[in-house]
Amino acid sequence: MAPADMSGDQLSNIKYEEEFIQNSRGMKLFTCRWLPADREAKAIICLCHGYGMECSIFMEDTGVRLAKAGYAVFGIDLEGHGKSAGTRCYIKNFDDLVMDSVTFFRSVAESIEYREKARFLYGESMGGVVALLIHRKQPNYWNGAVLVAPMCKIAEEIKPHPLVISILKKLSLIIPTWKIVPTENIIDSAFKDPEKRQKIRANPYIYQDKPRLKTGYELLVTSLDMEKRLDEVSLPFLVVHGEDDKVTDPSVSKLLYTSAKSSDKTLKLYPDMWHGLTYGEPPEHIELVFSDIVAWLGKRSGAAGRCPEDAHLEKSSVAEYAMMSAESERKLANDNLSSKTLHNGF
Repeated sequence: MAPADMSGDQLSNIKYEEEFIQNSRGMKLFTCRWLPADREAKAIICLCHGYGMECSIFMEDTGVRLAKAGYAVFGIDLEGHGKSAGTRCYIKNFDDLVMDSVTFFRSVAESIEYREKARFLYGESMGGVVALLIHRKQPNYWNGAVLVAPMCKIAEEIKPHPLVISILKKLSLIIPTWKIVPTENIIDSAFKDPEKRQKIRANPYIYQDKPRLKTGYELLVTSLDMEKRLDEVSLPFLVVHGEDDKVTDPSVSKLLYTSAKSSDKTLKLYPDMWHGLTYGEPPEHIELVFSDIVAWLGKRSGAAGRCPEDAHLEKSSVAEYAMMSAESERKLANDNLSSKTLHNGF
């Protein structure tokens, strides 16, 4: 485990480490962690980054903030992303990304140091889908999840016709790595702050080219599958989403909130915020979002996350929760927080 350079202020409070691991396909994957240097961690948080992104630089502020709040934070660059091996941003099989994450996060959660700690998933955009698919494989394993503008549904106005999907599938088998999927400039659409956009463009580990054909197909079918099975989500979760998000529609998060079986679920919508609401917004907006995230985590970090020695991956949820009826939903106006909240549970 190699320590990495951080500022003096960060080093005084946080220990940062990097390590390469090998997945089941023999590929080297980059992992990193931010740990409180002066106290025992309250719980562990496992980061799932978005499409084309990475953990050590882009999600550094997230790791630092959460570590300063007392959490042990662990990230992994998915295959083909960031500092990990693989063709850049080529997703051959989305489930491979999920299983790599499961394997790494489980190795952390079941270590002697953390096996008694509560454990949380944290996913941004595509990483929100990764987090929910991890939960699908381990329905009783996680104490909760924070989902930041999750990509768990294709907006109806851009959903392709089944015939188009069939053609895309066939082409992806013939020319899987071709960069021919047309897209708008995501950086300009996702991040409001021009200076932050420049920092993202200067990050050599962030993929900024067109999506590959097979990658586009995998993202599409994964989103369509997730949309059909949102009612299987049963863990406690917080969803935060900017109301002016043009990358993932806020209605997607509303659908997740109303469909999920979870008895403890919270949706926070932020007026005038874009997709990158934890990085690309003005400082006061970012502070607001993270204060909500840390407060939500703080109320749920006391539960121990004991892992039985013979625990195994489960294919489907065995826990049943009564779905909150539409009549019981309450829309809370919170002028002090300048956000809209739907809440059930704590």
